[in-house]
Amino acid sequence: MKTAQEILNDPFCNKGTAFTLEERKALNLTGALPSVVQTLEEQTVQTYKEYQRKATDLEKRVYLMTLFNTNRILFYALMSRHVAEFMPIVYDPTVADAIRQYDELFMKPQDAAFLSIDSPDDIEQSLKNAAGGRDIRLIVVTDAEEILGIGDWGVGGVAISIGKLMVYTAAAGINPNQVLPMVLDVGTDNPKLLADPLYLGNRHLRVRGEKYYDFVDKFVITAEQLFPHLYLHWEDFGRSNAATILEKYQDRITTFNDDIQGTGIVALAGILGALNISKEKFVDQRVMVFGAGTAGVGIATQIYEEFLQQGLSKDDARNRIYLVDKQGMLFDDTVGLTDGQKRFTRHRAEFADATAFTDLYSSVKAVHPSILIGTSTTPHMFSEQVVKEMASAVNRPVIFPLSNPTELAEATAEDLIRWTDGRALVATGIPSAPVVYNGVTYDIGQANNALMYPGLGLGVIASTAKIVNQSLLSAAAHALGGMVDTSKSGAAVLPPVDKLTEFSEHIAVVVTENAIKQGITKEKITDARKAVENIKWQPKYS
Repeated sequence: MKTAQEILNDPFCNKGTAFTLEERKALNLTGALPSVVQTLEEQTVQTYKEYQRKATDLEKRVYLMTLFNTNRILFYALMSRHVAEFMPIVYDPTVADAIRQYDELFMKPQDAAFLSIDSPDDIEQSLKNAAGGRDIRLIVVTDAEEILGIGDWGVGGVAISIGKLMVYTAAAGINPNQVLPMVLDVGTDNPKLLADPLYLGNRHLRVRGEKYYDFVDKFVITAEQLFPHLYLHWEDFGRSNAATILEKYQDRITTFNDDIQGTGIVALAGILGALNISKEKFVDQRVMVFGAGTAGVGIATQIYEEFLQQGLSKDDARNRIYLVDKQGMLFDDTVGLTDGQKRFTRHRAEFADATAFTDLYSSVKAVHPSILIGTSTTPHMFSEQVVKEMASAVNRPVIFPLSNPTELAEATAEDLIRWTDGRALVATGIPSAPVVYNGVTYDIGQANNALMYPGLGLGVIASTAKIVNQSLLSAAAHALGGMVDTSKSGAAVLPPVDKLTEFSEHIAVVVTENAIKQGITKEKITDARKAVENIKWQPKYS
């Protein structure tokens, strides 16, 4: 039996003041806690009041992480009541500040695994140590090369994995006893970290090439052997590695890259929601993605795949998508393109003067896209000139400035509504307040990956899907995009984050149904809803 202090220091076991008098006696906790026995509800009210006293978002995050480290059930009982309020605190955008200060704020590893490329022989033991005998079903892993919009932050990027899993549990009921956050510490190219005596990661430049991919492969093979029911989620890998890793494993194991696929299917869901409002056909759209990094190419890929799903040929689908980056529109003779970017390049012969497309405005003027999506992390690029040019040829322009955090957004929702006289169908990457224009209140959908990945993950785990294929992703996107209230003037193109728990379960059921229909489940499952309900975890004391 564990000692009293071991129990109170184990967040998976600790109930704090909710231990009954009988439990205290049986577990040798008598005298180790105040006399009053509280209910979980009373603890939740008390901790929320303390949370509200914190002056800044970072202070609130530190408080919540302390609670997370102390009592996992109480943390999730509290977060499940305030998902929309807490998400910006435990995840984006406040997590960016926490990552920048990770080394200074570090107190506990928060049940994460730290795998060092300098010690590849330790991978198996490291995973066993971090799992602590738990039946791990979900790993979120990062190498932290491209964290949000802030770049390479080395080992501190593990906070992304931790925050992502918090949302999985709070929104979709993934059992926190069965998850493992992880960072692959392969070094960092951030000179500030390399020069910082407090930096906690490997103090050398990022390892690349064959040694890097061998390390990733050894991790994947070992994790699959140790955790046979594993769903592996990749997060914030650099553009040179993300697609390569996903393509290597996506047809072999149950895996998912949130930056490529998650961002893509949320953007796709937003487009489907917008077209439900405008009553236009998906196959008639012209799509321009500004920012051709991992997220931008991922969005283009999901839109391309949806064009195929809806009957277009590969050539017709590709010809409806335009990628624009800092050097302008991407052509097949553009230097330094990734494999993902090459898939969507244009031929200069398509245009009378292709040399003119060196910026976003000239590209918009030539193409007049009906859908404009920003993943550039370059602020204010959707200028009044660009937006009005687009809107001059499109009745209901779909415009999604998705870059975050706030200071990196391509435009504000208010400006987009105003510049298009209320015609734009807008989603943003950050939370946006409703916009009142000409007497109409426009609700602004947030194209946050959290709208999708918790429900998708719950469905994948519940269905025991062998792989996460395009049919599964398309089903999830249609489920989310179909939740738009088209009867309301100024309706958002995506459902609100405060309904996240409800529609995550709906997405999970749809995903499970699709996996069953495809015949890609490891176990025989006939009732999708029952399968989802059976694995959902509730934050309750036993």
